[in-house]
Amino acid sequence: MEKDTILVVDDDKEIVQSIEIYLESENMNILKAYDGIECLNIFNKEKIDMIIIDVMMPNLDGIRTVKKIRENSNIPIIFLSAKSEEMDKILGLNIGADDYMTKPFSILELVARIKSNMRRYKTLLGKEIKTEKEILEVRGLELNIFSKELKLNGENIKITPIEFKILKLLMSNLNRVFSSDEIYERVWNERCINSDTVMVHIRRIREKIEVNPKNPIYLKVVWGSGYKIER
Repeated sequence: MEKDTILVVDDDKEIVQSIEIYLESENMNILKAYDGIECLNIFNKEKIDMIIIDVMMPNLDGIRTVKKIRENSNIPIIFLSAKSEEMDKILGLNIGADDYMTKPFSILELVARIKSNMRRYKTLLGKEIKTEKEILEVRGLELNIFSKELKLNGENIKITPIEFKILKLLMSNLNRVFSSDEIYERVWNERCINSDTVMVHIRRIREKIEVNPKNPIYLKVVWGSGYKIER
């Protein structure tokens, strides 16, 4: 079986080495970088399955690095950061990260999150989708189930794997209201531990598909109940 290749990016070489030791024991292939520029150079040359990246780094920080990566790739990304404020976590998720861990962190928890994110990503990529429709469509918003592409009035909209799964759930069940917990459990395939995560991804989807995210015409909130996409 081919090993997963994880790119670990942090200017603290001791942290990189610690992560490398544990991930190699999990039969993963590890590549290392110590700033954003080095990360992008490796990413453009190698086949990377996941990136673990620090937020604060010299030369090019993690936020700007991930923005560049998200222009062409939907691979799982986990942010590491010494910052613990809620807005910093929301910023990380909004620019395309799949998960966020605050330093100091448990290596064992990081390994568990890496496995969880890789499992979800591989399921999304490799799962045979059984549906009569190739394209889900509502009022100019089109989601291609097979190519995983989103279009709005004919224009391509870039989305992450998690955003695809949320839109697929809601567009396959028009007018049905899903609670944050239910969306989390269906999309992440595990018991909901933080419904705020769903809120962040919903907000990010709205910013991509709504003319006015504060007054959405597609992805609507039903206060006290959850979210839906109307016919």
